[in-house]
Amino acid sequence: MRAYLVSSIAVSCAAALALPLTLATPAAGADPGVAVPAAADPGVVVPAAADPGVVADPAAAAPAAVPETAVAGSTQSLPLEPLGPDRPRGRSFGAAESSAARGLGRRDVRPFSLLGVVWDDVRAPLHGTVEVRTRSAADGAWSDWQDVETHNDEHGADPGTAEGRSGALHGSTAPLWVGDSDGVEIRVSPERHEGVDAPLPSGLHLELVDPGPEPADDAPATRVTRAAWTPRTAPAAPMNPEQSEAARVNADLVPLGADVIPALTRAQTLAELPASARTATTRAAAAKPYIGPRPKIITRKGWGADEKMREKGFVYTKTIKAVFVHHSATGNRYTCKQAPSVLRSIYRYHVKSSGWRDLGYNFAVDKCGNIYEGRAGGVSKPVMGAHTLGFNTNSMGIAVLGSYGSTSPPAAAVTAIARLTAWKLGLHGVNPKAKTYLTSGGGNLYKKGRKVKFNVIAGHRDGFATECPGGRLYNKLGTARSASAKYQGRR
Repeated sequence: MRAYLVSSIAVSCAAALALPLTLATPAAGADPGVAVPAAADPGVVVPAAADPGVVADPAAAAPAAVPETAVAGSTQSLPLEPLGPDRPRGRSFGAAESSAARGLGRRDVRPFSLLGVVWDDVRAPLHGTVEVRTRSAADGAWSDWQDVETHNDEHGADPGTAEGRSGALHGSTAPLWVGDSDGVEIRVSPERHEGVDAPLPSGLHLELVDPGPEPADDAPATRVTRAAWTPRTAPAAPMNPEQSEAARVNADLVPLGADVIPALTRAQTLAELPASARTATTRAAAAKPYIGPRPKIITRKGWGADEKMREKGFVYTKTIKAVFVHHSATGNRYTCKQAPSVLRSIYRYHVKSSGWRDLGYNFAVDKCGNIYEGRAGGVSKPVMGAHTLGFNTNSMGIAVLGSYGSTSPPAAAVTAIARLTAWKLGLHGVNPKAKTYLTSGGGNLYKKGRKVKFNVIAGHRDGFATECPGGRLYNKLGTARSASAKYQGRR
């Protein structure tokens, strides 16, 4: 079916992530390489086999804590129907439109802010176009038709991993942020080649995601600022076991329950390095450690992640040798105040709609340059993400929220990439301006097992045939490399 489309080669990025460099030892009885939860949430697949080159965190189990019943957000999943000739047409279709089109006419729905389309088989591409219109919950006005990026198969876990083998995975488009809405209309039409329709995948559903309310602010006394702080052994507020589990992996950087990991100067960063990272840095650069100042990072608690939604436990790779930069392809119609809601929506779409174990990206950056913790497991640790199909091992993924094919990324976002990489790569003794080699786990550019040379800070398109991270953002990566190296103290 790939013969139908040249466009499958020009895909767009969507949503769809150092180490304490002494490797953790799996807990007794656990499969090496996978942190196995004690009990799975309904609908979540527990890894049953070890992944090569992956390390488990023996401290993944959370201590007993106060349970929490509130669940942030919700998802409406609506099956798409055949569209007859009398149904409203999208902006790009005329009278000869295929009768195989699927969709929904205008309808009232519960409030939502992000949407996408999913289908049954994660291996089946959607050779077609997806167009949507939404109704504003604020004033009742209908939007113009908007395109949804249909190609998202360049994201996700590597094929040979437990997450990649999971039977929970679905095919999915990129998610699209539309803001507060309560009405929707959608058309999915197959591409035609010489008068023949490409078959649409089975089980097409429209996913409408409500990110839920903003997390409640802690009392001022529990907030962490850039000023000096004293680590605490008790959380700022009662946490459920899943929240505690996600917070404990950052306990060497910030008190439990903190919304923010504060920024440090370079001198403070070097002085407060975890012992394991200090040892690794000494091995990598005994004479002079090149580590950038730690940037301010908003924690998963800070942006309101529902820790009960993800799969329990964490999966790590061995090290961080490269960074892949993405754009989320969710559009640019968000304010920086809404960025946590965008992130919660992408998280829910990745887990509940696409079937991933957690958010795919390791970090996210918004248009104002705020940095967010992504996939759970610890911001200083080599957490295995699901961001660059075939190259998730020994790498991390940063997603800039928005679409940057025809829109230039704000300078603040590029600076945030530089500051984050200067710190994280520095923990592994890696020069942001250097080259490195990664081994492909399989993809449309490089066969499984092939060693590929990359810039240490690379774009998603370097590892997969995709437009991601958008041409305008990709053109800024050279600037990010140079700035990152300077933050590390390199010339």
